[in-house]
Amino acid sequence: MDFIDEKIEEYAYQHTSEEGELLRRLEEETYEKLEIPHMTTGRVEATLLKLLARLVGARRILEIGTFGGYSALSMAEALPQEGALVTCEMDPVAIAFAQKYFSQSPHGKKITLLEGPALDSIKTLTGTFDMAFIDADKVNYCNYYEAILPLIRQGGLIAVDNVLWSGRVLDPKDESDKAIHQFNERVVQDNRVESVLLTVRDGLNCIVKNC
Repeated sequence: MDFIDEKIEEYAYQHTSEEGELLRRLEEETYEKLEIPHMTTGRVEATLLKLLARLVGARRILEIGTFGGYSALSMAEALPQEGALVTCEMDPVAIAFAQKYFSQSPHGKKITLLEGPALDSIKTLTGTFDMAFIDADKVNYCNYYEAILPLIRQGGLIAVDNVLWSGRVLDPKDESDKAIHQFNERVVQDNRVESVLLTVRDGLNCIVKNC
């Protein structure tokens, strides 16, 4: 994720609303204790997700890929007190880490963490969601998208992370490169949705369901 000028990234960071002491501690400990810590969402993208959740009036949010819990807690802040966020994760280390921080937040009670393969967890869900955030294994992006889209209400939003993949989508070589490019191609050709691919961090595809 080093294809955007570092000075521009830092400028954007400094001119984005601060995330609060708990999320700052969460990010610091992520870099101390979790593998691949740069996977954490961070201030700029998480604040964008929180604002998007508010803009769509989200009451129910679905997240694929919890990691350390930064994005889940950020989006949960945008939910009303009776709102709910369901997040899916397989890694037991990440699950324990995220649960620790969920328990420390007044918004943690809104969050339900489902353990195991996300595609299996999605099959157990009922009702509609106002928003979804996908940030998990890249080879399954198209599968997650197709599984989630029927659960999203009309006018609801799906946000998908890492869709520029450090620029490797321009010349896809390995399986993940090709999977992300295939996903972006599918979305832009899908008449069920309207989308914009943003150059935020490692790329964020924002997809609104038309019908």
